[in-house]
Amino acid sequence: MTDASHASTTNPAAPLPGAGDGGPASDAGSGRPDTWASTDRGQLIDRAEVVVTSPDRNFVTMRITTVDGVTGLGDATLNGRELAVAAYLTEHVVPLLAGRDASRIEDAWQFLYRSSYWRRGPVTMAAIAAVDMALWDIKAKVAGMPLYQLLGGASRTGLMAYGHASGKELPELFDSIREHQEEGYRSIRVQTGVPGLESIYGIASNRTTAGNAGVRYDFEPAQRGAFPAMEDWDTRAYLRHVPTVFEAVRNEFGPELPLLHDGHHRMTPLQAAELGKSLEPYDLFWLEDCTPAENQEALKLVRQHTTTPLAIGEVFNTIWDFKDIIRDQLIDYVRGAVTHMGGISPLRKTMDYAAMYQIKSGFHGPTDISPVGLAAQMHLGLAIHNFGIQEYMQHGPRTNQVFRQTFTFTDGFLHPGDEPGLGVTLDVDEAGKYPYEQAYLPFNRLADGTVHDW
Repeated sequence: MTDASHASTTNPAAPLPGAGDGGPASDAGSGRPDTWASTDRGQLIDRAEVVVTSPDRNFVTMRITTVDGVTGLGDATLNGRELAVAAYLTEHVVPLLAGRDASRIEDAWQFLYRSSYWRRGPVTMAAIAAVDMALWDIKAKVAGMPLYQLLGGASRTGLMAYGHASGKELPELFDSIREHQEEGYRSIRVQTGVPGLESIYGIASNRTTAGNAGVRYDFEPAQRGAFPAMEDWDTRAYLRHVPTVFEAVRNEFGPELPLLHDGHHRMTPLQAAELGKSLEPYDLFWLEDCTPAENQEALKLVRQHTTTPLAIGEVFNTIWDFKDIIRDQLIDYVRGAVTHMGGISPLRKTMDYAAMYQIKSGFHGPTDISPVGLAAQMHLGLAIHNFGIQEYMQHGPRTNQVFRQTFTFTDGFLHPGDEPGLGVTLDVDEAGKYPYEQAYLPFNRLADGTVHDW
């Protein structure tokens, strides 16, 4: 089991028999079919490890090493449920990896998805994603090229990124927007406080628990402690207030600045339709997660009443979650994440399907997507034709010491760099300095005490 008391490299798969000794490639005693073996022994997986660390927040990373010593990294972080994925990997996936041919990425993905029988879900798909990313990282390193070249080469010179500006009141919000512009962002998500509500999703200056002292709330809402923090919510007050905020932002910053907003699943379909219509004069780039996406039929009602573009899917796990709303053209942007959608392989297929309906990408990218997951999304976004925009929240200095990265952010555009593979290396010794700390995302209650969507 994963040791939750400290950053750890847990349960590496048993090294391949004969690994490193020049012995013959053999499946004898491994219990694996001959078809899993590679004619190139160096491509076989020697070991797989799960690293849990908490520099600025908790991360779960898969590290796979071939017999030839080529290492690949994958992100398995599931915010607030990290140890569930770590245990899934350590106890159930890692034992299956030693001796596999690391070059057979699609076969590995299908095996891990289909052999478990209990398919889908965030824990399973984050675990599969970590293996998929790590194998792509290895394949690109063996090829001696950045991953995006293996995915078809670049379709653009850079990835337009958006940052998170917020404020409880307009002066604080305006200052935040200007700060993001000074940092180079050309597209900005706007989150606002609501009069009468003390603490709500997405506001950087929200109160935090002692365990999160000094940490921007919007960068890490999962607060460290033994129980989730409670926030308050009033949808009617929110619906009255938000249009006035966007009117003020447009008056202050003009019509050209792309603006985004996240409803964070808190509205009914009718309320979401009302908000989308009321925001039409302010020309949003998108309205995100306007209503809980489990009820996909609800998006038809929203679509009937507003032309505000819609982005959905950060909590989705497979192409099956997107299938109907892409086919029925109920969204404009796919918000899936490589880390939570099972990896690069299935998210690429999802975007190919979305391209048939002129739907673009808007990949999920807060700080609970580790630098490994973010790099994977950059490579995929650079390669696909129907890229839209990339969410980009900057990781803290301790995280950047644990995960060494080669990407660039210039004039509002991201580029993953041209190092072979994903362009991220893991400093295991540095990771070991930061033990796992229990943390939970907040939850909402209405004024009468009813638990509401956060």
